[in-house]
Amino acid sequence: MKIKLDQKIVGYQVMSPSNDEAIPLGSDSQTEELGLERAIELMTEHVSRPEELYGSTYKVKTPQSEHALYITINDIVLNAGTDNEQRRPFEVFINSKNMEQFQWVVALTRVISAVFRKGGDCTFLAEELKAVFDPQGGYFKRGGKFMPSLVAEIGEAIEHHLTKIGMIKAPELGQHQKEILAEKRAEYDSMISSTSSNEQTNSSFPPSASLCQKCMTKATILMDGCMTCLNCGESKCG
Repeated sequence: MKIKLDQKIVGYQVMSPSNDEAIPLGSDSQTEELGLERAIELMTEHVSRPEELYGSTYKVKTPQSEHALYITINDIVLNAGTDNEQRRPFEVFINSKNMEQFQWVVALTRVISAVFRKGGDCTFLAEELKAVFDPQGGYFKRGGKFMPSLVAEIGEAIEHHLTKIGMIKAPELGQHQKEILAEKRAEYDSMISSTSSNEQTNSSFPPSASLCQKCMTKATILMDGCMTCLNCGESKCG
């Protein structure tokens, strides 16, 4: 609908989206509303929780407690059934029989879940949590890896999960490490071939290899008295 204006415009008003009352332009109330709208910016559209989520549970056993800690991270599947299908973390739960640290663990899970549901890049959470140090001292995990705190162990579990679903790129091995692995692999293959006459399989790794918990490849063998992955170089001896 067109309206012809026969007189000069000497002033105008803006209608509020919530009601029919006019708000004079330049008023304090309108300025505050516009500023609030600019301050609240959602990184992604709001996604309600589906009825079913896919997730993984990680067991964390520390020498500081008799009972293990179980970290469950549930993922939401975006663009399911298309070429752009991807998994993104949606919520986290931490459970244990040890109720000594229950209060801050519940608070931590709620904050992490809120960041996951906010959307955007949440990979910084792993680095922030891994940088937390216990003032009473850390501990060594199985295999000799030092862990500065229980919070850092939770951060490592989150980092492992984000790497598994493709949000964090796994660090590549250096040329020197690749050469050592290739040398050890050739040595192991020659030892197997000399003691066994079994037919070779289609797999590029020895048939007796076990599953690596880091890269999820069946490429872990006993080498120099230590379980070592021929694919990513993960070693139980550090």
